[in-house]
Amino acid sequence: SSCFFILPVRGSEGLYMVNGPPSFTESTAFQRDSGKNCKAVAFSKDGSLFAWCNGEKVNIVNVTNAELLRSFDLPKAVCLEFSPKNNVLATWQAYTTAKDGTAGVPNLQLHDVKTGKCLKSFIQKKMQNWCPCWADDESICARNVNNEVHFFENNNFNTIANKLHLQKVNDFVLSPGAQPTKVAVYVPGSKGAPSFVRLYQYPNFNGPQSALANKSFFKADKVTMLWNKKATAVLVIASTEVDKTGASYYGEQTLHYIATNGESAVVQLPKNGPIYDVVWNPNSVEFCAVYGFMPAKATVFNLKCDPVFDFGTGPRNAAYYSPHGHILVLAGFGNLRGQMEVWDVKNYKLISKPVASDSTYFAWCPDGEHIVTATCAPRLRVSNGYKIWHYTGSLLHSYEVPSNEEMWQVSWQPFLDGVFPAKAVKYQAVPSELPSAEPKPAQAYRPPALRNKPVTSSKLHEDEPPQNMKPPGSSDKPLSKTALKNQRKHEAKKAAKQEARADANQEPAQSSASQNAPRSAAPTITSGDPEVDKKIKNLKKKLKAIEQLKEQAAAGKQLEKNQLEKIQKESALLQELEDLELGL
Repeated sequence: SSCFFILPVRGSEGLYMVNGPPSFTESTAFQRDSGKNCKAVAFSKDGSLFAWCNGEKVNIVNVTNAELLRSFDLPKAVCLEFSPKNNVLATWQAYTTAKDGTAGVPNLQLHDVKTGKCLKSFIQKKMQNWCPCWADDESICARNVNNEVHFFENNNFNTIANKLHLQKVNDFVLSPGAQPTKVAVYVPGSKGAPSFVRLYQYPNFNGPQSALANKSFFKADKVTMLWNKKATAVLVIASTEVDKTGASYYGEQTLHYIATNGESAVVQLPKNGPIYDVVWNPNSVEFCAVYGFMPAKATVFNLKCDPVFDFGTGPRNAAYYSPHGHILVLAGFGNLRGQMEVWDVKNYKLISKPVASDSTYFAWCPDGEHIVTATCAPRLRVSNGYKIWHYTGSLLHSYEVPSNEEMWQVSWQPFLDGVFPAKAVKYQAVPSELPSAEPKPAQAYRPPALRNKPVTSSKLHEDEPPQNMKPPGSSDKPLSKTALKNQRKHEAKKAAKQEARADANQEPAQSSASQNAPRSAAPTITSGDPEVDKKIKNLKKKLKAIEQLKEQAAAGKQLEKNQLEKIQKESALLQELEDLELGL
C-alpha cells in the first residue's frame, strides 16, 4: 500500500514530518522547523491543514503540498485548534494581568482561516477547556463563561445566540455528528444537594421539563462525560478526590449510563477498585470498561449495561477501539510494563500480544491497521522515541532520539470517517524487517537454598480467564419497557439504600446547614407591591423545594405520599407565579 499519511514529530530536535507505512522516511515536502521552541501542533479534522507555533509565529500549511497558507504573529501561543470544517483557527496563550492589577488583554483568539483576520478575542484565564466547542457542521459554537454556557451560531461571535444557565455549570460536552446538537452538562452538588448531569437538545433549555434526561449522584468531585458516536447516550465517570474507606489513593469512581430517551442506570462493575478507562465502541452499541484493583478486569457492556464479554484480569489500565470498531486493544501503560492485548471484537479472540515498554502514548492510525506507541518527555525523560506496529503484533518501525535529546509528541494525520474502508481481521503476523520486540522476562529472585530445586509457581494471585457473558440463546433484543423499568427500579432502590446507609454513617445532619445557606446573589425583581413580592417569594420557595424532590426521585429515592402530592402541584404553582410576575 502506498504512503497515505504522515506523522508530525515534535521535540528538542525540532518539528518534522515522517511518512507513514510503508516508507517511514522523513517527508521532504515539509521543511523541518529546527527551533527547540515548538509548543503546539494541530491538524484540521479532515487532515488537510496543519498548524504549529514555534515561539515566533503560528503557521498554517496545506498538508498535500506543504504550501504555507497563513502566518500569525503570536510568539506566546501555546495551544491551537481548528474548527471542524476548517473555517476558524483558535489560539490560546497564558493570561496575564497588568502590572497595576487591572485586567489583562484577551488571550484567546479566533482567526478566520481564509482571510487571516481575527474574528473575536476573549479573556480565557484557565488553560483547561480553553477551546470553544463546535458542532461538527459549525452551526453552533459554545464556551463555558462563569458557570454559564454561551452559544454562538454560524461563527458569529459578536452575538450570544443562547445561554444555558443552571446554578453552576462546571462542564459541558456537545454531541458529535449531525443535527440536532445535544448538550450534556454537569452541575456539581453543594451543601448536601446531589451533583447531576443533564442532557438537553439545543436550543431547548427552559426549565427542568425541557431536559431529555437527568441523572443525579452524591459521590462526585469531578466527572468525565463521553458521548457515543451516534449521540444516543452518554457515559459518566464520577470521581471523588478521596476514598473515604482509605482503600485507594485514586479516590472512588462510579460509572453511570444516561440515554437521550431519558433512561439511565448505574453500571454494575463486578470488581472493587478504581475505574482506569471507559471507551465507546464506534458502533455506539457497546462500551468497554477497565476497572478494579490490579490485576484489573476489563468488560464489554451493551446498552442495557449488561456484560457481554469479560476479558478476565490482567496488568492493564487502558482500552482503545480501532476506528472501525472491529479491534480492541487492552494495554498496561504508565506504571505497568506496556503489555498490549489485541482482540478481535466480533469473535472475541486474541489476535496478538505485543509489548511496548515505557509507553506514554498510544494511538490507532485512521486506517484501522496500524498503531503508534511512544515514550515522550516530560512523562519519561529517558529513551524517548516512537514505534509503529501492525495490529497483528509486528513491529514495523522504531525510532529513538539521541540520548541528549527529548521527544514531546507524535501523532497520526487524521482522516474523515469512510476514507479507509474496514478490512477483514487478520491473525497471521504481517511481515516485518525488524525483529519482534519481546523484552526478556525478568527472572524472579530465588534465594540460594532454592536455586537448584525445581521451580514451583508462586503467583500471588491467579489471573481470571476471559469468558463470554452472553447467556446462551440470548438475542440482543432489548428488554421490554416494563421489564427494564422494574430492573432499573430494583437497582435504583438498591443504590439508594446503600447511599442512605453510607450517608447516615458518614455525614452529620446537613439539612440545617442548607437552610441557613445564603441565597444566590441573583438580582431580585420587585413588582413594587410588597404583598405580591411576598407571594412571589413563597411560590419560588415552593418550586425550589419541588425541584429538589424531583432530583431525589431521579436519584432513586422513594418519596412519601405528601411529597408526591407536592410535585403534582408544580404546574399550577408555575402558572400562578407567571400570572403574578406578569401582574395579571
